Amino acid sequence: MREPTMTEKSVRSAKKNVKKSYIRQLWIDIRKDWDLYLALIPGIAFLLLFKYTPMYGIIIAFKDFNIFEGMSASPWVGWKHFEKLISSASFLQVFQNTLLISVYKIVFLFPLPIIIAILLNELKHIAFKRSVQTVIYLPHFLSWVIVSGLFIDLLSTNGGIVNKMIVALGGEPIRFFLDSHIFRSVLVASAGWKDLGWNTIIYLAALAGIDPGLYESAKMDGANRWKQIIHITLPGLLPIILLMFILRLGYVLEAGTEQVLVMYNPSVYNVADVIGTYVYRIGLGEQDYSFSTAVGVFESVVAFILIISGNSLSRKFFGRGIW
Repeated sequence: MREPTMTEKSVRSAKKNVKKSYIRQLWIDIRKDWDLYLALIPGIAFLLLFKYTPMYGIIIAFKDFNIFEGMSASPWVGWKHFEKLISSASFLQVFQNTLLISVYKIVFLFPLPIIIAILLNELKHIAFKRSVQTVIYLPHFLSWVIVSGLFIDLLSTNGGIVNKMIVALGGEPIRFFLDSHIFRSVLVASAGWKDLGWNTIIYLAALAGIDPGLYESAKMDGANRWKQIIHITLPGLLPIILLMFILRLGYVLEAGTEQVLVMYNPSVYNVADVIGTYVYRIGLGEQDYSFSTAVGVFESVVAFILIISGNSLSRKFFGRGIW
């Protein structure tokens, strides 16, 4: 074998020294702030117990899992369930529904909190501003079961206030929850009503971090409010916008499973059945745990690829990303 050169030896030695220095500094930090590191233990334990330990269950996707035999005794089948997944016509329809609903939510709902935050930031009447913030923020704390009930009552063909108004104006009642051409719009609208305020608060917090001196300088240079928004506010929001968008990409295949589960019905399965509800019906309804796990693994892998790709594109075009 070739003997290492002096350069290679020096590089290895430098790496060892850096590692020792890092460990030494870490130990010094732990001794100095031991109480803070102690406070980390519950959070780390939670992550290990509920986030990393369950990953062992991924092997179910590569087995014909039998609940009575357990994971270890169930026979290996390799990529069988993934091949079934790719060739399944029902899954392709579910995959298409998931993408469409997620894209609709991104296109129509992602810009809204940014716009609302900027508008609220321009308000000078503090009491009115805080009142609006509270009103749009409160729906976030309602469960989807309650939100679903509210929208069903509002949009019902039998006494719903929206259909009463439509009939009063000379129109025909609309079956919002039974019409496959309208149901996706109901999902997007209800999701926007529930989560608009929560996301707005995030952008308002980012706006609070913009230096007011920039606005004063812009005023002195003759910039009106619109130009200040374009050249100061939006660039100041850009880091948080990119962060939220990249994180949102990771949930493209989630598409609001809980929301869809409590709002949809067999009449709109063809347009509203998403991956999460599909896994629920197949895994628990038909007790096909291996196939439903394969679907979950597929969803996670796609989400991981989307986040990595989104972050890479963000760094390429905007010079910044999550990492």
